[in-house]
Amino acid sequence: MKKNIQMPKLSEQMETGVLAAWNKEAGDVVKKGEVLFEIETEKVVSEVESMESGVLEAVFFEAGDEIKVDEIIAVIKCD
Repeated sequence: MKKNIQMPKLSEQMETGVLAAWNKEAGDVVKKGEVLFEIETEKVVSEVESMESGVLEAVFFEAGDEIKVDEIIAVIKCD
């Protein structure tokens, strides 16, 4: 099964966030609870943990990209 990873909404006012960094690359094994990427907003940089275990199959954005809330940024092929 595949699971889409979306840009999370970290605050009530958040409409977009900047992908600050990936902690994993496409093809890497990901475990639930591991930090997958970091998001930068106007106020803070936040780590986002994976909600699934599996393989990071596809990444659709690079560090520095501004992304709308709920947009699909990656896909994990779950165990």
